[in-house]
Formats: sequence, C-alpha cells, structure tokens
Amino acid sequence: MVMALDGIKVLDLSRLAPGPHCSMLLADFGADVTLVEAVPGASAKLGGANALRRSEGADRAAAYNALGRGKKSIALNLKEEAAREIFYSMVKGADVVIEGFRPGVVKRLGVDYDALAKINPRIICCSISGFGQTGPYSNLVGHDINYISVGGALGVTGRPGQAPAIPVNLVADFAGGGLTAAFAICLAIIAREKTGRGQNVDIGMSDGVLSLMTSAFSGFFGNGATIRRGEMLLNGAAPFYNTYECSDGRWFSIGSIESHFWEALCRVIGTEDLLPKQFAQGEWPEMTERFKGIFKTKTADEWMAIMSQYDICAATVLEMENVVTNEHNIARNMIVEVDSPIGPVKQIGVGPKLSDTPGKPRYSAPLIGQHTDEILAGLGYDSAKIATLREAGAVG
Repeated sequence: MVMALDGIKVLDLSRLAPGPHCSMLLADFGADVTLVEAVPGASAKLGGANALRRSEGADRAAAYNALGRGKKSIALNLKEEAAREIFYSMVKGADVVIEGFRPGVVKRLGVDYDALAKINPRIICCSISGFGQTGPYSNLVGHDINYISVGGALGVTGRPGQAPAIPVNLVADFAGGGLTAAFAICLAIIAREKTGRGQNVDIGMSDGVLSLMTSAFSGFFGNGATIRRGEMLLNGAAPFYNTYECSDGRWFSIGSIESHFWEALCRVIGTEDLLPKQFAQGEWPEMTERFKGIFKTKTADEWMAIMSQYDICAATVLEMENVVTNEHNIARNMIVEVDSPIGPVKQIGVGPKLSDTPGKPRYSAPLIGQHTDEILAGLGYDSAKIATLREAGAVG
C-alpha cells in the first residue's frame, strides 16, 4: 500500500510530547522515522531513562507508547565527536531533522540547521520550543499551561468569576506544537520540490496557540470586542451552547446555535415559550437554570437517545472509558490495534482519512537504542567498531 510520506526520512532528536507527536503523525503516513535518543546516563537533561533492557515491563511500556509507534531508535551521545560523525552520516540521507531542545542547544552540540545544511542542502530542520527561537521569551522555560497563557487560550476558558479552567495539555503541546510542526514540515517538503533546498522551521508553541485563536481575535481587531471567561456565546454564557449534569451524574452537551436547531431543542424539552428569547442575553442565566432542572430528569444516555432522533446539536460528554467503546469512534477506526512484542495493543487511530494514501499505525514504539546496531551496520560500521563505540559511551 502506497503511503503519502513513503521515502521521507526523518531523524527525531526530540524528547517531550510535541516532537514525538509530530513524528508520530509523519510515521503514521509512511515516513521512515528514526529516534535519535540519548545514551542512558550520558545526560540527565537529554533524557534516556529507559535503556534497551528486554523485560516484560519495558516491552509493555513501549507497546502502549503510541507517540513512539512506527519508529526505530538509535542511542547516540552527541557530546562525543564519534557520535556526531554518525549523526552527520545519517543526515546525508535524511529529509527532516526534528528537535525540541531549548534555543541554542543544537548549536552547542553542532547539529543546528547551519551545520547540517552544509552536509545536506536539502535537509529540513524543525525546532519546536515553547516560545520560539527569537523574541524576549525565547529562553524562558515553560509548559503547556504557560504557552496557552501567552497565546491567549487560557484567559478565555472557564466560568465567570472563577479561576481559568486548565485543560489537559492538548492546546499547546499537541495542537500548537506537534500538529503545527507536522503541517509545517509537509509545507517545507512541498517547497523543496520547487526550490531544491531545505529550510529551517521555527515552531513556537505559544505562536501555535495564538494562531488557533485567529478567529477569536478577529472580533477584537474589528470592533474591540473582548472575550471573557464564560461570558460569550461560545464559552459558556449561552444556555443553548453549554453542558448540563444529568440524573446519573454524567454530563450532556448542547450546541444548538442556529434557529432551526434551537427550535428543535425547545420542542423536545418542552420549552417552546423560550423560542423568541434565544438571544435575549439578559435572560440567559435564568434560562440556563431552567435547563439544568430539565436535564437532571434523565440520564446522559437517555438524553442522547432522545436527541439523536431529531435535528439537534447534542452529544453525551464521554469519559475516557466510554470514548474507546463509543460506536462512532470505533466505526471511524479511531480505536485500533497495533502489533507489539507483547501482542496486539489498543491505541488511538489516525485522524485524517485519505482515500488513496491512508495513514496507519504500523508497529509499536521501540526501546531506546533497539536499532543502534542495525542502523550503524547500514552506515558501514562492523561489529568490532560498534563494540568500541559502545564501550566508549558514544552509542548505546
């Protein structure tokens, strides 16, 4: 089966979630991804806690590590000249290098874009960092919560008068970081077909978050309208775009914005008297309280069974254990089984559905350094040389 990124070779130096998520997306569509991981013990900051030690626990951890699926692993201590020479040899035949260190680290290691472009002018280097490679925040440390703070997403999330609601680290790490990086890399690959040259890609997760806020800021730039927590139609103020607790303690979501959806909702739950008051914002709090009482009369599944019969924007708020058994998610192949050393394991499937070159998780994540010997042999190193490199701590 032909895959969209067949023949694209990626070297992934990243450690934390955004980089591995990016290279997982590329691997799912056929890219040949090699994790260039730290030799265990070589550097606490560069990672390397799970060395190649076959055990039931290690194999199980790797099997369920979806971010590492479809990849190979070589362990290199890039502080050693011999390891850098190995990496340079790999770069000669590569298309993409991904890194997620703090700005300046790859330059100190001698594996930055300027150095690698001299070896391979077609190389595309993608740096993923919290605040990007430039600007007054570029050297600041941070995590998802900090990037969504600067990017504006955290400030608009939550209920009025309450602290901002902290989402799981999806917005910056995975959307603003990993997904944006994968998109940018594909753009650079297409551009290379026109220019014949690679380029440097600078992904700041706070930039990615702010990009996701483009529509929200259109109103601000146009008429000065600001979004405050829980005070606008789309973030919790409207009764018809909200969540409600049901009789079983689970939650149900309503998104009936358009007039015909609002009309259907009111007729089903017996609030026809509210039909002309949909956008009477002064009455929204009272309407919301009324809705709360109504939704408390049935379970979430009962409401779903009722709502799904009509043209109403509604859905049960699924807990994780229910997400993976949901009939729609299963039908869309979003829950899949992936081969691993411990047998088939369940993982989340591939989001984009391409008709001719579909993506597919091909095999589970490797242990650190699992393919070191294989890769070095492919570069021309014999077993004696590999043993010497390993003894010197250059490879693992």
